[in-house]
Amino acid sequence: MIDLRRVPERWRRWDVTVRDLPFALLLGLLSAVPAMHHSGTRLGELPTRPFDALTALVVALQCLPLAVRRRWPALSLALVSLGFAIDQLRAYHTVASAALPIALLSTALHLERHRRTTVVVLSVAYVPLAVALSRSASIKAVADLVTFYLALAIAWGVGAWMRRTRAAEAEQRRHVAEATRTAERTRIARELHDVVTHHVTAMVVQAEAARYLTATPDRLDESLTAITGTGRRAITDLRHLLDLLNPDHSTEPRLPSVGELHTLVEQTRLAGQPVEFTEGGTPAASAGSAEVAAYRVVQEALTNALKYAHGRRTTVHVRHGEKETTVEVSTDGGPGPGSASLGGSGRGLTGLRERVVVLGGEFSAGRQTGGGFVVRARIPSGSPS
Repeated sequence: MIDLRRVPERWRRWDVTVRDLPFALLLGLLSAVPAMHHSGTRLGELPTRPFDALTALVVALQCLPLAVRRRWPALSLALVSLGFAIDQLRAYHTVASAALPIALLSTALHLERHRRTTVVVLSVAYVPLAVALSRSASIKAVADLVTFYLALAIAWGVGAWMRRTRAAEAEQRRHVAEATRTAERTRIARELHDVVTHHVTAMVVQAEAARYLTATPDRLDESLTAITGTGRRAITDLRHLLDLLNPDHSTEPRLPSVGELHTLVEQTRLAGQPVEFTEGGTPAASAGSAEVAAYRVVQEALTNALKYAHGRRTTVHVRHGEKETTVEVSTDGGPGPGSASLGGSGRGLTGLRERVVVLGGEFSAGRQTGGGFVVRARIPSGSPS
């Protein structure tokens, strides 16, 4: 059974010439209907001539080129114009004469180059036709010739307007697509920074600490196991992110949630950072992007604690309210004796601030009065993911 819903989609897959051919044939068939004879455009006062063998050629010359009006608009217009001139000079006045304004509109819409030249050539070519028809015409017929020329100009103007409108829409779509790609690249860059920085920092700190555990095999084995686990988690998260760069990926990307904070804190503790974690309230069912942002704030703050204050007490407090989630991560003192000497670019905190602000929240990060560093964020709930 044919799925009628897919017919338009399948029709659009056909070549443009095949799609334009039915209209050209329909116009030709209408011209052959006896009741429609001499019902076309009539310029001048020449007496109507009965249809003869040449009429079929004139009708074909006007109708069939419409099948290529989008592929070869200039050729289509030239053939249609020739057929129209013969139609008027022979006084057949066929319905096929309606093809001329259609060809004009299509040419103005689809012709890529030499549009002004085409207008000039057609205008000049119209003059001898008008002169030939006006020789046996009255003053009224001359006025008809001028009016018909203005009608053709309107048809060209409509096509030109449609062309400009489509070009503007295409440019708008291009800008939207570019902005979307830029936003997606920025989002992926942030996710990569958050994932890679956290996992790699944890591995570096764990490896640094393992150098001093050679005399205690049990603790050394525990440290190396933690490094292995961190590396595997990093590979898994990177695979999820790299799937986003695959144009054929069809599954939704995996994003972290505040429900995974316990796992994140435990990983940081395994890296040797003493972390106190408290969580209050219940996450909103429709937290969406706010949930991801809260997780990233904690992740970035713990990463910085591992980098610059390794071994110092770190406190993580997350509070879920009906309308917002608040996060506060504070680290005591300055860099610890075993901290890794990793330089920071500031990209992580900047990305967090942008992520939180775009959700309508507030973000701050800086040194505490009594020493140490604190990161605070207030994130409205209910933001769509």
